[in-house]
Amino acid sequence: MQRRSLGAVGEVTEVGLGTWNIGGDWGDVPDEAGRDAVRAALDAGIDFLDTADVYGDGRSERHIRSVLDERDAHDDVTVATKAGRRLDPHTADGYDAENLERFVDRSRENLGEDTLDLLQLHCPPTDVYYQPDVFDALADLRRRGKIAQYGVSVERVEEALKAIEYPGVETVQIIFNPFRQRPADLFFEEAKRRDVGVIVRVPLASGLLTGAIDRDTEFPENDHRNFNREGDAFDVGETFAGVPLGAGVDAVEALEPHVPDDATLAQFTLRWILDFDAVSAVIPGSTSPEHIRQNVAAADRDPLPHRLHGAVRDVYEQYVEGHVHQRW
Repeated sequence: MQRRSLGAVGEVTEVGLGTWNIGGDWGDVPDEAGRDAVRAALDAGIDFLDTADVYGDGRSERHIRSVLDERDAHDDVTVATKAGRRLDPHTADGYDAENLERFVDRSRENLGEDTLDLLQLHCPPTDVYYQPDVFDALADLRRRGKIAQYGVSVERVEEALKAIEYPGVETVQIIFNPFRQRPADLFFEEAKRRDVGVIVRVPLASGLLTGAIDRDTEFPENDHRNFNREGDAFDVGETFAGVPLGAGVDAVEALEPHVPDDATLAQFTLRWILDFDAVSAVIPGSTSPEHIRQNVAAADRDPLPHRLHGAVRDVYEQYVEGHVHQRW
């Protein structure tokens, strides 16, 4: 698998592993199944893991530590975590130096690391991006060796563009997939110009872009695809990439005829994302070792021809754009 530059963080595998689902909000995932997902990722060649302190209240971070401990692999893997969503209420004023250091120290303990490889603000309120003191606090944590690098995880393109005005921001994590195409315009251009790493999350639109979900699919009560469809718990853009389920299923049905016979829809989607050279890494999450291996295999596929990129754009414009483009 190819490796790409992630800003000053260094090079990482272009397919990583997102670990939200092994922490919580995706139904019941046994602890050992969560750790097996991390093991499968490492066995498949992945050396970039993304997590957050609120995924299962630190459960995801602890699963990662457990596997890296058993393999003595802490120095071989880059782990990105996030901070800020533990605030209650989740307000811009809470993003102060004291709280950020407290969150960082907890993640350092959960992950078993003296220095976090990459600390990302976790989709903070928009006002945070206009508070230089927040980024000064991150720079101070870096100077004191508690974090090696810092970045942001954003909801909106406008937040990403504002964040990279701060010279210390090395990475931006953002939703990007065939159903969320706006980042490929100005933001990707600016990120590449400034040598900012781009981490793509929600690449498979919460499973929609696997083709395994239809209008009648039922989800467990504790699965965000059940309880957050209207944005009741957090930004609705994190669930099905913000696309109403019916429109998303229609779009999938329109995409499927364009998928090569030797690829899954998920592989087609991941390859489409990786065709954008501003992307540093894409982080699909899964608890299935087989799906993790299939996701990694997508990186070895040839870039999609222009006609297929055109087909994806046509589907987006017909079924999805009106629901998401100006919102995020």
